[in-house]
Amino acid sequence: MPRNSGAGYGCPHGDPSMLDSRDTPQESRQDTSVGTSQEKSKTRALHQPSSLTDGQPLSKESLNHALEFSVPEKVPKAQWDTPEEALWTTRADGQVRLRIDPSCPQFPYTVHRMFYEALDKYGDLSALGFKRQDKWEHISYSQYYLLARRAAKGFLKLGLERAHSVAILGFNSPEWFFSAVGAVFAGGIITGIYTTSSPEACQYIAHDCRANVIVVDTQKQLEKILKIWKQLPHLKAVVIYKEPPPNKMTHVYTMEEFMELGNEVPEEALDAIIDAQQPNQCCVLVYTSGTTGNPKGVMLSQDNITWTARYGSQAGDIQPAEVQQEVVVSYLPLSHIAAQIYDLWTGIQWGAQVCFAEPDALKGSLVNTLREVEPTSHMGVPRVWEKIMERIQEAAAQSGFIRRKMLLWAMSVTLEQNLTCAGSDLKPFTTRLADYLVLAKVRQALGFAKCQKNFYGAAPMTAETQHFFLGLNIRLYAGYGLSETSGPHFMSSPYNYRLYSSGKVVPGCRVKLVNQDAEGIGEICLWGRTIFMGYLNMEDKTCEAIDEEGWLHTGDAGRLDADGFLYITGRLKELIITAGGENVPPLPIEEAVKMELPIISNAMLIGDQRKFLSMLLTLKCALDPETSDPTDNLTEQAVEFCQRVGSRATTVSEIVGKKDEAVYQAIEEGIRRVNTNAAARPYHIQKWAILERDFSISGGELGKAITYNSPSDLTSSGITVDTADPVIPLPGTPPPHTCQLTGCLIKMLLPV
Repeated sequence: MPRNSGAGYGCPHGDPSMLDSRDTPQESRQDTSVGTSQEKSKTRALHQPSSLTDGQPLSKESLNHALEFSVPEKVPKAQWDTPEEALWTTRADGQVRLRIDPSCPQFPYTVHRMFYEALDKYGDLSALGFKRQDKWEHISYSQYYLLARRAAKGFLKLGLERAHSVAILGFNSPEWFFSAVGAVFAGGIITGIYTTSSPEACQYIAHDCRANVIVVDTQKQLEKILKIWKQLPHLKAVVIYKEPPPNKMTHVYTMEEFMELGNEVPEEALDAIIDAQQPNQCCVLVYTSGTTGNPKGVMLSQDNITWTARYGSQAGDIQPAEVQQEVVVSYLPLSHIAAQIYDLWTGIQWGAQVCFAEPDALKGSLVNTLREVEPTSHMGVPRVWEKIMERIQEAAAQSGFIRRKMLLWAMSVTLEQNLTCAGSDLKPFTTRLADYLVLAKVRQALGFAKCQKNFYGAAPMTAETQHFFLGLNIRLYAGYGLSETSGPHFMSSPYNYRLYSSGKVVPGCRVKLVNQDAEGIGEICLWGRTIFMGYLNMEDKTCEAIDEEGWLHTGDAGRLDADGFLYITGRLKELIITAGGENVPPLPIEEAVKMELPIISNAMLIGDQRKFLSMLLTLKCALDPETSDPTDNLTEQAVEFCQRVGSRATTVSEIVGKKDEAVYQAIEEGIRRVNTNAAARPYHIQKWAILERDFSISGGELGKAITYNSPSDLTSSGITVDTADPVIPLPGTPPPHTCQLTGCLIKMLLPV
């Protein structure tokens, strides 16, 4: 691939599939300026004061003063006659050629323009909801915009340089949002850091992205930065917003002090920076959690963000506030692209109301927030939906006989209806009765009474979980994408749904499968306005991901059905090639085991370059509410399984330590049933072992390698260990994955 100054070139001009901005059809060059007069801006009022930053209400005059300077200029046609030919870059200050195509000729625009257009339509609507002293408070879009501008000026005063980062290390909050938007307004790049990151991980990211300012929420996070500050040559200041620092420190500011600093920067100075911004410049960095080596910084352009926020969400049937204001709960890490594009950027695009959950949301308080907010749209990773399922199952197990039987009956008839007549709006009387008497009350108790769209992504979901929620009359809509595709490249919706699929390609995007086998399974390659700019400072990795024609090679394997629905079958590199040369995709076998044996939490297939397949199993156990680590206690569902097969075990150690005969026999029979349904004998599981503890981050199985003291720890359980086996590094991709053995080292290649 030709290279020049950290940028990559695509196919030649003559290729009609790769029109650059100069070749855009004239009808797509329409004037897209906001067209909002200054007089109209001056009449916009702020209905609710905000004490979020400094205890002072945001005045009508302050908003009008800002708006007088921020009316976007009309974009001249010549503006896009730029010399950028590169489809990728590895420089934070680089620019790329946008993948404008006849199928997606929409005119590119910046984040500020997107927000300004939203402000014109949704200025008086509630944008952000947060709890203070057990009471919900709200910030309107007009207030939100002004707070973002004040933050932008604060960053400029602290010395934020163009194409340098503002890193945010904190839980979801209004401060996270307006700091992120303000950083982009100020010409910087927003970089989220996972709150669970170690000081060393924070140091790598903050150094790599050249963070000038780091925003933290608590003293705990501040302490991480103080430990590494001397190793961060670009860092000029830290802002803390949830707790004050323990004592006054140089270059450490409270959010109130930080926002006051912005008053010293003229509005004209900020607007000059905003006016100079281009849609093909980087504004967001998302660091992928790599299983080997350092995380990769995925650079996303302003066009990546604004195009995906509009058209990716449309594919999921997200409604503009003119039709229905969407209400969403923000709780998943904003350092992950799925939450950031769904909560932050899509919210601005369509005027949604985003309500922030408590920091302990994933430890149990999320359901309380859902009940209070009653979202119209909700997104969760599979583990979140599994936790909800387990909570319902445990509540049902503890309820009376009649109530439990009523729930099982209602879910049974509803599941049958949803599986056999998925597209029909005509429901039999029994199904409607079940919903009215039982299921509607369950959904209300979960906070989903008004929820019309429930999404999942970032990892595969088991058939068991999907069936469970179909039984509650809750469809879970899948999306497929990567950090490198700005989030969704495929989407499902109420009008675009097929069970077990990841939906259809977002209109305006493309997909192709390369090196397809006899069953039509090939590598998924993607193209469109969602495709990232490149990996920051990593030219070799960027060249591996993007080919000469601009296609992103995902490394995922999948197939497309006749109607264009995508089905993910696994990872190319995780494909097991046995010693006999058989290619074995592990995912279907692992899923079949978990479906057959509801006591199993994780099933991981082993067999690369081996004579036969083996499997590591873990049992479903309760999680510690404080740490989310697996405990020794079995879940209610696992205990029920034990009782059905004749065991009195209630803990993992009882089963594994004593090799509970009833449970081991039941698992052996389940494995045999899976083998009976296998496509061929090489797909049979010959050996299996139960581990004493479920996979976890703290245990080392998730996100990195774990080490057993001796190979005998495995061989005693019937797992063959070949010290000559190579460890194959896999990129950070959605679980479940297979594992590779080298001596006593097991690479559990699962992302955090």
